[in-house]
Amino acid sequence: MTGPVDTETLSMLKEVMEDDFSELITTFLDDAASRVGQLPSLLEQGDAKALRLCAHSLKGSSSNLGAIVFSDLCFEIESRANDNQLEEIEGYIERIEQEFLRVKSALEKLL
Repeated sequence: MTGPVDTETLSMLKEVMEDDFSELITTFLDDAASRVGQLPSLLEQGDAKALRLCAHSLKGSSSNLGAIVFSDLCFEIESRANDNQLEEIEGYIERIEQEFLRVKSALEKLL
């Protein structure tokens, strides 16, 4: 995989989802944008549980679409929030924001 999203995973999803594929992509992008946007304020509030849950949701949905780097970054936040290591999370949020832009750009080309 060289791009932000695994094309083989997307091809299989498109085959399975058929006409609903675009809706799946749109729903993911809307949900992920909202959740990525929540991460900084959750960190600022020191809400480790909400950070963990938000990152967990992002991790699963992005993994299902083949956005492996994005999913791995979300796992890092989930893991650190679970261990209440909030001081380490800020850098990961910045990386997630950047990676989400790459994923979004790649997925929007499929719509």
